[in-house]
Amino acid sequence: MKKIIAFAGTNSKQSINKQLVTYAASLVKGAEITILDLNDFELPLYGIDYENEHGIPENAYKFIEYIKNSDGILLSLAEHNGAYTTVFKNLFDWMSRIESKTFFDKPMLLMATSPGGRGGASVLDVAKGRFPYHDADIVEVFSLPFFGNNFADGKIINEDLDDQLKNAAEQFQSKLQVETV
Repeated sequence: MKKIIAFAGTNSKQSINKQLVTYAASLVKGAEITILDLNDFELPLYGIDYENEHGIPENAYKFIEYIKNSDGILLSLAEHNGAYTTVFKNLFDWMSRIESKTFFDKPMLLMATSPGGRGGASVLDVAKGRFPYHDADIVEVFSLPFFGNNFADGKIINEDLDDQLKNAAEQFQSKLQVETV
């Protein structure tokens, strides 16, 4: 059985991106899904002086092991000022000190949502430009605008947007199956 990790790029306890990635995970059939919470991987703010004095924290190693041991990644990025959240960028920075190709060519369904009409489009643009340099195999990208209007009871309620995510999840799942043949 394929092992998939799913997480939101935020430490918000009420994260709309965690709700989205959890729903997306439910659309992937026949896989073992592990939903990760960045709150379980606290890390000091990255700095070369800290690394030289204390080394790389264990939680960075633990998180990268989840990626290594997975067959695919579902990631929904929260957007702060048009970019990644600080907690995600910090994790990304620490992991890149262990392995510069942090995503190990794992298939990825990349998502974002926001309360506004752009649905995290800016952070998705940043990630689409940056992640391939870190060996991400971005299979599909999905943006959910106006989260409060389009998501309720643990699922997308706008039929067109729901169909878009379901199609993206199918493409992601197909990629997993093709790579194992």
